Amino acid sequence: GLPTGLPLNPANGQITGKVEQPGTFVVKIGAKNARGAAARDLKIVIGEQIALTPPMGWNSWNSWAGGVDQGKVMRSAKVLVSSGLINHGWTYINIDDTWQGTRTGPNHALLANEKFPDLKALCNELHAMGLKAGTYSTPWITSYASYPGGSSDRPDGAWTKSELGNDRAHRIGQNHFASADAAQLAAWGFDYLKYDWNIDVATTQEMSEALRKTGRDIVFSLSNTAPFKNAADWARLSQAWRTTGDITDSWGNGNRSWNNGIAKIGFAQDRWSPFGGPGHWNDPDMLVIGVVSVSQPMHFTHLTPDEQYTHLSLWSLLAAPLLIGCDLERVDPFTLNLLTNDEVLDIDQDPLGQGAVRVAGPAFQVPPAAPAGGTPSAPWENPGGNGLVYARPLEDGTLAVGLFNVGSREEKVTATWKDLGIDGQRLVRDLWRQKDLGAFAHEFSATVPSHGVVLVKIRPVR
Repeated sequence: GLPTGLPLNPANGQITGKVEQPGTFVVKIGAKNARGAAARDLKIVIGEQIALTPPMGWNSWNSWAGGVDQGKVMRSAKVLVSSGLINHGWTYINIDDTWQGTRTGPNHALLANEKFPDLKALCNELHAMGLKAGTYSTPWITSYASYPGGSSDRPDGAWTKSELGNDRAHRIGQNHFASADAAQLAAWGFDYLKYDWNIDVATTQEMSEALRKTGRDIVFSLSNTAPFKNAADWARLSQAWRTTGDITDSWGNGNRSWNNGIAKIGFAQDRWSPFGGPGHWNDPDMLVIGVVSVSQPMHFTHLTPDEQYTHLSLWSLLAAPLLIGCDLERVDPFTLNLLTNDEVLDIDQDPLGQGAVRVAGPAFQVPPAAPAGGTPSAPWENPGGNGLVYARPLEDGTLAVGLFNVGSREEKVTATWKDLGIDGQRLVRDLWRQKDLGAFAHEFSATVPSHGVVLVKIRPVR
């Protein structure tokens, strides 16, 4: 049932090609071997919108930062395949800052430096593995790491070394190269562009239009901290936009680590919810689980196991892009299990695309900062209570519900049917444990560990 123009390669199972006419096609997919058979419908939607579910993949920054190179990217891609992560939807392999070389391409397009000797070959190899390729740019004269950006005060795109790393280069120049750079990215075969720093509507529209003109489907993701006042423009012009500053692998302990910890970021997304949906996603930044650097030497994440469950649960409820930040060559069994639970990932990838909002419990508040070098005298407790309930409607009419405990002690958290806007007998399933918990009439309660979550799916009794 594949539409004309999309052949299936029987050797590797990949569907490729191009369809000229828009439409929705439901394709029957089947597989069988000595253990049995399985079948599923695959819906292919062809039209103006791309990224109809949040992008899932890996980004190099929180592993390698400026140390990234073509070899490390390819090794990471191979682990994404060999570990089986590819079979759970993890698709994009994204190169972050520091790949940029000189503007010696067509129309002064930006080419790669010596760390990436052949980006076209890299993209081709990723595509052959069933993956997609992503990269990085900025409208600034130089990137945050002081590599060439997307503009210059000179018509040929050059800049002097004296401009590197200072505020004069961390701004948008007089001459813009969005069209040339977009054409070069498409020629290489990239499928994703992270556009970083000093985001404004004018340069965002310029790059958005340039990417469309290439004729290639390239996901356009904005970073870092797109201003909320322009949320409608970000939804119009891009497929994803950062709603926060750079994340850290912390919960928060009353000092500066609150600034970008998962609690402050994750529990402060409600105002962005109306702007998210198929083709345009609120992005609270990358996942900080596994072995990461995050501006430090490589280390296992500082998040506790319960905080990691909360991290992935909340991001999935929020319909956020999921980008792994860890060193995939050092992925441990616990992290791999977090990243391969299909019942949790299905919440993030639900086609309805409506992100969760808080339906019960007080708003999460960040404590005042401790004195420089100091620590709080006692664990922080959320004013008004530590139990927060988030709910997300799903395409099949069921609800995904997260019962979170932001306090320092184990607590009972309750989701009432009134708060959820439902009534009658309902079946509750624990998604992390992949276990049915039974039928409930008016509410569901769970004992939740400190900084932990119970993530459930609630459906009518049939």
